Amino acid sequence: MPLVIFLCLLVVVLLYLVSVYNNLVALKHGVARAWANIDVLLKQRHDELPKLVEACKQYMKFETETLEKVMQARAGVATAREAKNIPALGAAEGRLRAGLSALFATVEAYPELRANDHFTHLVARITELEDGIADRREVYNEAVNLNNVRIDQFPDVIVARNFGFRAALSLEFAEPEKADVDMAQAFRD
Repeated sequence: MPLVIFLCLLVVVLLYLVSVYNNLVALKHGVARAWANIDVLLKQRHDELPKLVEACKQYMKFETETLEKVMQARAGVATAREAKNIPALGAAEGRLRAGLSALFATVEAYPELRANDHFTHLVARITELEDGIADRREVYNEAVNLNNVRIDQFPDVIVARNFGFRAALSLEFAEPEKADVDMAQAFRD
């Protein structure tokens, strides 16, 4: 009789451990899926930015420094995205967003460019992608949080450590990106 009770307890413990393991795997894949959603939008924006810069070049002959900063920041985002380097991506995103803010502020001096249908379409598309990235970033960071909390909770931490589950990194933007934009500075000549 004691052997039967012991075997039943052993089966219950094993089933519990399997359940914990499967839940941790699901959380890990949730983080990967959330990252993949961000990655798709980053790639789409990466493809749209050269079109925007080219549209601007036709009108903004003397604003090459602003356009170059956007393209350099775009390259930094692509490098970090491809390497899946979350901290570097956050910093590169901050530089790109600052560059785009400067570009859009500079565009105010070119009414013919603002009236161009191709330009307005590109701006709307990039704005749509930016909103999507922000939404997906929130989903990604929530998936990271759920994963990280779960692998730190007892008794899940035992299974997590024994099977190599690791904490994921949140996608955070650099401090200047979080600050309000100084619109007065942006529109000064």
